[in-house]
Amino acid sequence: MQNNHMIIGKKVGMTRIFNEEGVDYPVTIIEAGPCNITQIKTEKSDGYDAIQIGFDEKKENRTDKASKGHFTKAATTPKKELKEYRVGTKHSAKVGDTLTVEMFDIGDIVNVTGVSKGKGFAGHMKRHGFHGGSRTHGKNSVMRKAGSVGASASPARVWPGSRMAGRMGSDRVTMKNLIIVQVDTDKNLLFVKGAVPGANNGIVYITK
Repeated sequence: MQNNHMIIGKKVGMTRIFNEEGVDYPVTIIEAGPCNITQIKTEKSDGYDAIQIGFDEKKENRTDKASKGHFTKAATTPKKELKEYRVGTKHSAKVGDTLTVEMFDIGDIVNVTGVSKGKGFAGHMKRHGFHGGSRTHGKNSVMRKAGSVGASASPARVWPGSRMAGRMGSDRVTMKNLIIVQVDTDKNLLFVKGAVPGANNGIVYITK
């Protein structure tokens, strides 16, 4: 298995930057890391090979005893966010190591995963793009209706998974093949071309 590299970050916001030719790029700023390796899982002990990393400091008095023991064993302070990712058997990672934005270079292609913005309860038109009923003479209260949702005697029910009104957003979304256009090692910032899912200050996972 190929060794992937992941780091946990926090979405700061969007801006634009200019290159040497004066062309501007819309970019998302991500505060990525530093992340500490809190556990290394192996095929022998856990049934699979993976690396667990932690991000964002957590207060001692808000950490339970089991978690304190876990972080103490890794010689790190308590973390708010924990995430593990699969790796191959050949890697040089060690418990307690720190991952920073220095692992990325300008031009690297990454995948960014986060939770999209929640939209609350939404109707058919906003959620699925239905065009609604015809706005002709004599029509009343059908402009934003879904229309027919099933047959009559057969199957005499609505099929599961039909597109209807309901909760919209708050979904796990991955934006693939985004390009890193700038790296700020002093402030732990990554400038990624394009938009990434989630609201500002939301947790995202960057995979190289």
